[in-house]
Amino acid sequence: MFFVRSFFCLLIVCSSIGQAVAQTPPREMDLRQLWNELKLNNPQLTALRESYLSAKAVAPQIAAPANPQLGLVWSGIPPNSPLGLGNAGNAGSANNSISIAQPFQFPGKKSLASEIADTSAESLLAQSESNYLQLGAQLSTLYYNALSAQKQLQVSKEMVTRFELIKNVSRSRYANNSAAYVEFLNAQVAQSAALADQFNLEKQVQLAYRSINQLIGRDPREKIALSGNVQQAIRSVPTLIELENYAETSHPLLRSSQLDVDAARKGVSLAKKAYLPDFQVIGSSYTPRGPFASNNGALYYQFEFDIVIPLYFFMKEKYGVEQAIRKQASVEATNISNRQQIILGVANAYTVFEQTKNRMQFIRDSQLPQADAAYKVALTQYSNNGQGFNDLLTAQNQLRSIQNQLTIAESDLLQAYAILMVAAGREPF
Repeated sequence: MFFVRSFFCLLIVCSSIGQAVAQTPPREMDLRQLWNELKLNNPQLTALRESYLSAKAVAPQIAAPANPQLGLVWSGIPPNSPLGLGNAGNAGSANNSISIAQPFQFPGKKSLASEIADTSAESLLAQSESNYLQLGAQLSTLYYNALSAQKQLQVSKEMVTRFELIKNVSRSRYANNSAAYVEFLNAQVAQSAALADQFNLEKQVQLAYRSINQLIGRDPREKIALSGNVQQAIRSVPTLIELENYAETSHPLLRSSQLDVDAARKGVSLAKKAYLPDFQVIGSSYTPRGPFASNNGALYYQFEFDIVIPLYFFMKEKYGVEQAIRKQASVEATNISNRQQIILGVANAYTVFEQTKNRMQFIRDSQLPQADAAYKVALTQYSNNGQGFNDLLTAQNQLRSIQNQLTIAESDLLQAYAILMVAAGREPF
């Protein structure tokens, strides 16, 4: 009985904890906080950071001296053994020796190879920063789309309220025999359609939340709330010349490309050093002593210096230099292409931003006031003289359409701004 009671108590505690977790309000995050979460938790960026750290650990390995080689020789050939060769018939051959060999490359080879590995690692870091900006642009698009859907949802709710007002007016006029009952039915149908749109927008918002959670490395089912003032999201926008200059000097993709060029140039220098010889130093001690006998001879020391000379008409070294030169030319051409694409991308993004800004301003300053005035006039006329129900519905739908267009235009403008900043190699805040 005690165990049954304990089990039910445990179920009650777990249920209480689950309800507390379910009732926990979602964490509100703005765009900057989302970018921070992206940088810390996105699996792709985590993989790139680990790849950079892995590549960074290569340079010290290359710069480290080569491992020495320890040699031990213990031999004792029996008399008249066929393995004794020239010693057959003699008293036998017995000796022990210890040797240590230390190979090393021509001065400058290891340090240059280490610099190449370190430069390649820094290029990977710059590439990861470029990928971070690209993922951030996707995140910004999702963020502003979600805010736009939230605002459209608010407009839809306001429209449902306006249709309720129209229904009340048509019902009152029908009661006074001033309007047909079909007008009330039409208003009710229009309100139902607005409610259906509202449900679709709520679903769109939930899908945007899931995509954002997935991009910042969280469980897509986790609750999230977005905050931010779209009116204050865009600060002073630099000129096109300023953005192009910034991109040429600070864009991570161009930094990565330039680091690749530096590594390729050092690779040519390293390939040319292949014509220089490498060395090996061997020190050994020797004593003529039998395997089971005490020391019966003097102890000798030997020092050997070897030179590894590139032979065979420098064929391998010649083609190694040619390979390095061709690689350098390829990397330099890629660098020029990347620079051209970055500058073109900044110019195109700036043009899209200007066009989107002009469109948004036209809707906000011209179309929206006209649509709002038309709706108010139609509502007043319908309320006063009982005419123009269809005009009222048309004005209401037109106002709703313009409000949604303005919301979408504001979202497009913010997305264009974020894409413009990313194209120049900057964060959009």
